[in-house]
Formats: sequence, C-alpha cells, structure tokens
Amino acid sequence: MRLSTAFTLAGIFSAAAVICVLAAMFAVRLIEDASRISVDTALETEGLSWAETDVNGLEVYLIGTAPDEAARFQAMSVAGRIVDASRLIDQMLVAEAEGIAPPRFSIEILRNDAGISLIGLVPATTDRQALIETFSDMANGAGVSDLLEAADFPEPDGWSATLRFATGALRDLPRSKISVDADRVAIKAMVDSEEHKRRIEADLARRKPENLRLALEISAPRPVISPFALRFVIDENGPRFDACSAQNEDGRDRILRAAARVGLEGKSNCTIGLGVPSKRWPDAVELAIAKLGELGQGSVTFANADIALVAAEGTDQALFDRIVGELESALPDVFALNAVLPKTPDTSAGPIEFSAVLSPEGAVQLRGRIGSEVARQTADSLARARFGSSTVYLATRVDDTVPAGWQVRVVAAIEALAKLANGSVTVTPDAVTVTGITGSQQASTEIAALLIEKLGETAKFDIDIDYEKKLDPTLGLPTPEECERGIVEIIGDRKLSFEPGSATLDASAKDILDEVAELLRKCEDIPLEIGGHTDSQGREVMNQELSQARAQAVLDALRNRRVLVASYTVKGYGETQPIADNGTEEGREANRRIEFRLIRPETTDQEGTAQDNAEQQGAGTGSTEETADE
Repeated sequence: MRLSTAFTLAGIFSAAAVICVLAAMFAVRLIEDASRISVDTALETEGLSWAETDVNGLEVYLIGTAPDEAARFQAMSVAGRIVDASRLIDQMLVAEAEGIAPPRFSIEILRNDAGISLIGLVPATTDRQALIETFSDMANGAGVSDLLEAADFPEPDGWSATLRFATGALRDLPRSKISVDADRVAIKAMVDSEEHKRRIEADLARRKPENLRLALEISAPRPVISPFALRFVIDENGPRFDACSAQNEDGRDRILRAAARVGLEGKSNCTIGLGVPSKRWPDAVELAIAKLGELGQGSVTFANADIALVAAEGTDQALFDRIVGELESALPDVFALNAVLPKTPDTSAGPIEFSAVLSPEGAVQLRGRIGSEVARQTADSLARARFGSSTVYLATRVDDTVPAGWQVRVVAAIEALAKLANGSVTVTPDAVTVTGITGSQQASTEIAALLIEKLGETAKFDIDIDYEKKLDPTLGLPTPEECERGIVEIIGDRKLSFEPGSATLDASAKDILDEVAELLRKCEDIPLEIGGHTDSQGREVMNQELSQARAQAVLDALRNRRVLVASYTVKGYGETQPIADNGTEEGREANRRIEFRLIRPETTDQEGTAQDNAEQQGAGTGSTEETADE
C-alpha cells in the first residue's frame, strides 16, 4: 500500500512538471511571436523595410544593411519603443560610404574691430592652417576664432576659387559678413563713403570667378555736405539744377517735384547727406523754386540757411518786389534771403574776361586778363600745383582795371577746372561759366558749393558739365589703352578666321568675338579702328576690297553682340602691310589677319598752333608771357 502511494505521488509531480515545461515553452513562443510581429510592424510603419528581426527567447535581434548610420540608429530607436532596450541585440550592417551624398560645405566669415570669426564646414583637403594665417595677417593682432569643422569628402567644383575670392574681398572690408558656398558668395558690409562703395562693388564684380553668383549688400554712411548747398537756375535753355542737396529721400523727392512743376524735365541728381541747417529745408526749397518759376528767369542759391535770389536782367521791378516780399514772409524763420535785381551792364569799354581750358590730353591754357603780376604768378602756381608743371601754358595780360574781387574769381575758376576731366572755365565781371566733362556724378554739386563758398551766395555762375561713365574711376572701367591691350591678350595665339576667299567668319571665330565683345561693352565709345589685311595672292584691288569687307564683317558681328560701335571705324589695307614673308604658306597665313588699333589724336601740330596764336595775342597787347618748364 505504501509503495503504490509513493508511485502515485511521483507520477502526479512528474505530470505537473511536464505540464509546466509545456506551458513555459508555449509562453516563450507567444512572447517571441508577439515581439517579432510588433517590432516588424513598427519598422514597416517607419519605412525601415530593410531591417528584419529574429528572436531567441526574450532577446530580439535586429539584422539587415542600413543605408547609413542615421538609418541604423533610427531602427534601434523604433525597436526600443516596442521592447525593452536591454532585450535588443544590434546585428545590423551599414552600407559603404561611397554611396553617401557629400555634405553642403559653407563658411560664415565675420570681421569687425574685435577680430575675425570662422564658422562652418570645409572639405578635409582645405589648407586650414594657411587660411588662418591669412586671416591673422588681416586681423592685425585682433585674433582669429576658428570654429570650422572638416569632412573627408572631395571639395566641390569651384570651391578653391570661391574661397580665394572671398578672402580677397574680406581684405578690403574691415566691417563685414561673408557667406561662402561653392557657387555663391553673399557679402554684407559697411564702408566709409558712397565713392568707396561704388569702387568696392565695381572691383568685386570685375574679380569674381565667371560662374560664381555674387550677392552684395554694402552700405555707406551719408556724406557730410558743407556748405549744405542747392542752386536752381531758369534761363533761356530752361530749368536745371547746378547743385542739389537733401537730408533724406522724402526731402529729395519733394525738391525734385517742385522743380518739375516749374518745367524741369528728365532725371536730376540730388545728393542725400548730413549737415542740413533745418528740418524745414524742403519747405524753403520748394517755396523758393516756386517763386523763381513765377519770376520766369533767374537763379536761387542756398548755402546753409542763406538764400540768394538773383532775377534775370530786365525783370519787371514790381514783379520782383512782390515775389521777394512773398518769399520773405513765407520762409521758415531760420532762413535769410538776399534778393538781387541786376542792372544792365555797360559794355562800351569792351569785354573783361579770363579763361582756363583743360584739354582731354591734360594740357592747360590760361588766357585773358588778370589784375597784377603777383596775381598772375599766383594763378600760374595754383594751376601748376593742380595740373602739373609741364602741362600749364600761361597767356594772360596784366590789367589793373579789372573789377574788385577779380583775383578771387580767377582762383575759384582754376579750382573748379580741377574737378573736370576736360573743359573750360570763363570769368567775366558778371558771371563764372563752367563747361566740360567729368567722371564724377557729384562734380556739379561740388563745383557749385565751391563757387558759393568762394564768391558768395549772390554770385552768378553757370555750370554745364556732362557725366561720362568711362571717366568715373569708382566704376573701375578700363581706359582706352587697357581696352586695346585687353583685345590683344584675349586673341593671343588665336586668330579671327574667314571662309576661303570670302568675308564670312567661320565657326572658330565665335568664341573669340564673344570674349572681345564682353570687354568692349565695358570700354564703351573708344575710338577704335578694325583693320583688315590679306596676303599678296590675287589682284591688289581685290585684296583691298576683301580686307575691307572682312573688317566690316567683324564690326557687324560686334554690333550684333550689343557693342556700341558708333565710334569704331573699319579700314581694308589689303596686302600693303605684311608682317611676314608672302613667299611661304606660313607667312601668307600670318598676313591674313584682323587688327584692332586705338586711334590716338595727333595733337602735336595743333598744340603748337594754339601756343603760337597765344604768343601772337600776347605780343599784340604788350603783355609778358611765361611758358611752362620743359
């Protein structure tokens, strides 16, 4: 009985153990299946179908090949949200790096008085040490903060050229932020003046690599205008500004609208600057221009808060008195008006005149009357100081009957002439007249301010000068001589070729003409000759005609490329100017050519004639002449 009971108990415990084992195995299988299904579903939902799972008990294995390290980490994170991270076993691989796209390389360069900071990502091949040394030299001891990171990827096309350009730009911009990408540079900077701004913009545009996109945002403080001057004239040629100043854009627009209401047409320049004597400057200018319009002719000149209204000779006295009275009553308190109605001068004694002429070649001639020998020497010394000793020719006569203040007017005339590229200044007892060409957009305002300062607000003067872009040094445009040399450098060993026996340019000439045209568009209206030349084969007349036609074909091709060719000439030289032996094929090939030549003025004989005439004039009046030192 006891033995059977023991067997019974043993059987019961054995059966229970088997049932427990089976139950545990079933539970493990349930857990494994649930974990695998849940993780697979989460990975599929996140778009990570490349990842697969395997389970072994409570452990979950992640297998597969991730496209990059970020994707592998994402798969681990997704699985970690389903099962405990301690149960995850990472057996994933990462694809080779060759298939990964390179990062975006860029640098932010900040420069101010505190130093230079560099932030960004650069290729590992970039010579950072040399870059930091270059910036350290620019910082002048202020220090360079290097926050650059490097990535071992090939540098993008144009990276080195772009970085060199940005480094060169930073050298000229001590207060700037420069953003550098492989194909783009964005520059924000502050410079000292508008002139400096124009010069920097022109220089950067000229130096930038061909395929680089350049974004510029350069600001400059407004200039201080002293005296704060404005001069508006209405004469037989219509209204015009000889000088215009305003304190802001709104004031400028109001002034220009007031001028338009009295008949001013076209675009006028009005300088915005600091130094305005009153916030009511536009009110005073608008009122004065309107009253001058009622007078019909004359001038109104502002020098700070002083206003000079000069009516035209012959203006009705009653009209003049009414206009002056109304203007005085309406002007803001700070402004003072001086009104003048000139009397008709007595011309029976003959004209009293002094003139100074500046030629395009830089030669200066001083002619006419001057008050004393001391005044004569003063004018000569001033001209030599302004224009150079070897360029000044003096042909003046001493006349002690000139009006009071004549010497001041002569000195002011020479100073005004110095602001022109070429032109003339004429001084008479009644007025100073300035005409010519300049490369400065502010020249008219500067000359008017100079004459107002030297001669007073009531002085009468006329300014008729033209601005030419090619003479503006701030634009960085090439000189005619630089254009001529540039064409030679562009063509180099290449040649403008034509189809045999015709004036039709062949396909190889396109690239050359494209490059030449790009340069000539910057040169504008230079006097250029396009010369055609042939070899000696064939009849001379036919060669001359062919060379003329080929030169004309080049001119037409440049015109079609939007080059201004009005100042160009074409000439066919035929076979008359060989540069090689026509007895060889190589020599004949060299002689068939197109040449670009700058036409230079022949001034020697003309200058000699002008000097002889001046000497004869001086001898006839009994004056003493001095010539410039050789």
